[in-house]
Amino acid sequence: MTKFASILDAIGKTPVVKVGKLAPPDRNVYVKIEAFNPLGSVKDRLALAVIEAAEKSGQLRPGQTVIEATSGNTGIGLAMVCAQKGYPLVVTMAESFSVERRKLMRFLGARVVLTPAKDRGSGMVAKAVELAEKNGWFLTRQFENEANADYHEKTTGREIINDFAGERLDFWVTGYGTGGTLSGVSRVLRRERPHTKIIVAEPDVAPLLTEGGVQPRRPDGSASESHRAWKPHPIQGWTPDFIPLVAQEAIDRERIDRVVKISGADSIAWSRRLAREEGIFVGISAGGTFAAAVEVARESPPGTTLLAMLPDTGERYLSTPLFDGIGSDMNEEEKALSESTPGYRL
Repeated sequence: MTKFASILDAIGKTPVVKVGKLAPPDRNVYVKIEAFNPLGSVKDRLALAVIEAAEKSGQLRPGQTVIEATSGNTGIGLAMVCAQKGYPLVVTMAESFSVERRKLMRFLGARVVLTPAKDRGSGMVAKAVELAEKNGWFLTRQFENEANADYHEKTTGREIINDFAGERLDFWVTGYGTGGTLSGVSRVLRRERPHTKIIVAEPDVAPLLTEGGVQPRRPDGSASESHRAWKPHPIQGWTPDFIPLVAQEAIDRERIDRVVKISGADSIAWSRRLAREEGIFVGISAGGTFAAAVEVARESPPGTTLLAMLPDTGERYLSTPLFDGIGSDMNEEEKALSESTPGYRL
């Protein structure tokens, strides 16, 4: 289908692409490229899910302001959904996240309230709660909202099942972020493809899952404090400073077969290699997830088939270390090329 009633109908149905040069020999490595969503990330799915669920339940009134705390992609997705549906949007975001994310949300009509980097993800969540309570705004609660995982069960999980119908799928590899993709897809895989191993990647300096500590929570399920194992890392959107309640479902129901710790440096390196050797342009979190998939593939027997989730586009990272060394002016090699012929030189 190529004709849609609105931009929201274009969310989902993202392609699965086979990786050639970067896959270990005799292993079948596929990636699901969520950058094909309209606003460039997997969080477009979450944004539509929480808004439509709130409309259906009556929690969200016509014209009511929506508010959420986000590292960027959820806010960008919400800005698209709210613009199309006519809801004002306010986003709270830690100042450490990339500048282009703020600009994108503001371009789509959202207001962005920055919080201090030292207060981490917990700080931006607390600010969103304060503003929602003071003004009577609808807080989407992406980290606790059941609609998040439900939508991935209904869409992302079904897409994967359909794409691998009649074929083997030995491993599914993902980061966790809010936990929506992990919990929603894992429901489907455990039910319909129980032999598929579920692999979760997390930052090596923020090993919340492998550390094994219990996440302190409030009665509503939200995190009451930072997880003791968290430390700052460059993989934006991958792991906040707490384990979200949505992700807790997959942990408690023992749907995770293995957790792979990945460094920020490796995440950046693999994102760059995907771009330069496969033409697949994705962000740091996608590079981290792919790094985990390569590690698993290398340890697996020939003929193994893996699918890795690539959450977003590389355009979200222009002001981050992912683009270090990428200049806007000509470098020496490019200047030499320009000067190698007589015309049209700067």
